[in-house]
Amino acid sequence: MRYVILDTETTGLSPQRGHRMVEIGAIAVHNREVSDEVFHRYINPQRDIPQEVVRIHGIDNARVKDEPGFADIAEEFLAFIDGATLVIHNAAFDLNFLMYELALAGKRDIGDMPVIDTLEMARKRFAGQKNDLDTLCDRFQIAREHRELHGALLDSELLAEVYLAMTGGRQFSLMLEQQTRTAASYVRGKMPGRQPELEELRETAALTGRKLPPVSRPDQEAHSQMLARIFKESDGALIWRDAHAESLVAEGALA
Repeated sequence: MRYVILDTETTGLSPQRGHRMVEIGAIAVHNREVSDEVFHRYINPQRDIPQEVVRIHGIDNARVKDEPGFADIAEEFLAFIDGATLVIHNAAFDLNFLMYELALAGKRDIGDMPVIDTLEMARKRFAGQKNDLDTLCDRFQIAREHRELHGALLDSELLAEVYLAMTGGRQFSLMLEQQTRTAASYVRGKMPGRQPELEELRETAALTGRKLPPVSRPDQEAHSQMLARIFKESDGALIWRDAHAESLVAEGALA
């Protein structure tokens, strides 16, 4: 059986909020052996990469400005994972991005693909303990001294070793099939597979990635006046507390 150990790096936490992938790293495992079959691509996210994210994975705007968009590498990626079982640490995160990007590019859905989430496995085996990738590497004595920043391909290589260690080492383990779920089950309610949802995401993705517009002083004052009125007429039963609005009521400034 062929397994593809996979990891992504992104511009943020949610594609529904306008974030995109900047890197995919994947490595194939055959017969409990890590192979030399590798898929590794940097991706132009077609948006700005926030500095707080650059500090995590080291991929900045300059690094990906000349790289292809996801749509340009989608078919190559699909060919690499075809027929495999995906192994991902915190599968919901990566699959949410992958399935969103595939739908946005008009490519085939991977919702029926079998997936193993090593984070779920670790949480069952090491309940109540830290189970991030670094901790698991240390727990199974997998060297990671060369890892200064997160990187999709390096993380995939480390995860391959972690996965093999958690499932019986280089020997076959019956635990494998018991941990398998479909990709769609990890992103239920988030997958942009239906056309109306996809169109809405296309329209809103650029907007949700923008900074909030500045609020003028008159607008702020009008907002406080409205909150003050609600505060007064509800006898203080206002969920959204506003100190200025409450002071207006206390000073009797509200007509």
